[in-house]
Amino acid sequence: MADYDHTLLDDVIHSRIRLAIMAVLIAVDQAEFTFLKEKVNATDGNLSVHLKKLDEAGYVSVQKRFVDRKPLSSYRLTARGRRAFESYVERLESLIGKQ
Repeated sequence: MADYDHTLLDDVIHSRIRLAIMAVLIAVDQAEFTFLKEKVNATDGNLSVHLKKLDEAGYVSVQKRFVDRKPLSSYRLTARGRRAFESYVERLESLIGKQ
């Protein structure tokens, strides 16, 4: 069990809501805030805080615009975010002995 080092898990991703956001975004090209809110089952404020943290880490990018005078935010994984998520999954698999 020399490879069993939980400290290698990415702390930015290792939160239930951020992990859920990343899992949704890896499966789609982009997602609107309301779609993520529904899939992750989070409040507006809670989701916003977690998306901001992922954005600050460079894992997601956001496009904000107005449609019929209403704000519309769309999120997508960056290349860095995709690599971070894939690495997170690989490390998690190594912790549970899947590799």
